[in-house]
Amino acid sequence: MASIGQSNLWLERIVQAKRAELADARSRVPQSVLEKKIQPRRAGRFRKALELGGEEQPECSIIAELKRASPSKGIFCQHYDPAAIARGYQQAGACALSVLTDKEFFLGSLEHLEQVKAAVSLPVLRKDFTLAEYHLYEAAAAEADAVLLIVAVLQPKELENLLHLGDSLGLDVLVEVHTAEELRIALDAGSEIVGINNRNLKTFEVSLETSLELIDRIPEKIVAVGESGLRTAEDLIRLQAAGFDAFLIGERFMMESDPGAALERLLVEWAARTAVSKHRQ
Repeated sequence: MASIGQSNLWLERIVQAKRAELADARSRVPQSVLEKKIQPRRAGRFRKALELGGEEQPECSIIAELKRASPSKGIFCQHYDPAAIARGYQQAGACALSVLTDKEFFLGSLEHLEQVKAAVSLPVLRKDFTLAEYHLYEAAAAEADAVLLIVAVLQPKELENLLHLGDSLGLDVLVEVHTAEELRIALDAGSEIVGINNRNLKTFEVSLETSLELIDRIPEKIVAVGESGLRTAEDLIRLQAAGFDAFLIGERFMMESDPGAALERLLVEWAARTAVSKHRQ
């Protein structure tokens, strides 16, 4: 696994590696082969799940993430079983799942996503550093329901083109932003699901204030997702009150021996604190 220092160069290093990986993938599996594997479908399944919430906790929509490792924290799980983790998340009440598929820095793979799709009925997001149309064809061929696009690694026109392609392939698109300028670009491109990442890409520092500062700039019709640094029921309640529709949480769960049980405890705590708050009103 590659090691990355906490500097403003980490994203550039990942993108450089991703471009090399992309060239290799294209040489091994032509895009035409991927296109033949894709079944016609309509986008919307992932977005609908965020709006409705999980079966067990319909008022708190959590996208539970599966990842074996991260550049900053190292390996979370030595015996990584994506299917088992996914089943635990579904049972605990997740509304959707996110699967890290980056190989070099997160030790992920498309095979992990395929294992998850076979194990659960929840919609699944392919979380990766998506740079090209080929990546969307890969995701659709693997039967992902959605993909992540990060404004920080794309030009505005690239973002717009990938959004349109995603829709034509039946993929919802979660567009991730970190700043007000990135949010403007995402909205101008036509994004319908926007994730605000609370992690500063230059310092790795995490602050919920990022979400709270940007939420008022997101139109009500857009699904707003909070990302990074969400650890407690209070965090969720605070961001829900501010206007967030859903939350993507991974590290908080993956650092525990039973990620599904960790999600269940968080949702139980959220429900209890929400009930107390409503009773006081």
